[in-house]
Amino acid sequence: MPSHDVLRELFITGLVNAHAVEKQALSIMTPQVARIEHYPEVADRLRAHIEETNGQIARLEEILASFETSSSTIKDLGLSMSGSMAAITHSMAGDEIVKNSFANYAFEHFEIAAYKSLLVMADDGGFSTATAALKQSLGEEEAMAAWIDESLPMVTRRYATLYAEGGSLNAKV
Repeated sequence: MPSHDVLRELFITGLVNAHAVEKQALSIMTPQVARIEHYPEVADRLRAHIEETNGQIARLEEILASFETSSSTIKDLGLSMSGSMAAITHSMAGDEIVKNSFANYAFEHFEIAAYKSLLVMADDGGFSTATAALKQSLGEEEAMAAWIDESLPMVTRRYATLYAEGGSLNAKV
């Protein structure tokens, strides 16, 4: 088993990375909400998850502060920019809503894995003060992934119907 100092270092690195990933999530979701017209259920759930994500960021910042450190502006900016680029790329596609649903589902599972890993490190390193906050964030990510999974048939069918009718498929015009 690694030393306590090594586990602390790895845990802090994981927290910093998770913070950057949550910033990236915001840069992916926020433009999606602004562009959805025919999918109000998706827009509403994304808005709710944006609020959850802001809470996750705040919890990560609190945990980092308890270790007398903070997030990495460079990592936050880098991942936010890559998230924005992904959102822009999908916005050019006629099937933007479907591609965003796939990407969001995959991204939620990435976040789930990150929180599960952080919980293992918290347990192994004895950082139990972080456990409740990490479990809360994990639960929110799992709920969002489940919602995307459950809503994918509706999104796909609505997209196909709009496509067949020749209507606007994704965005506000």
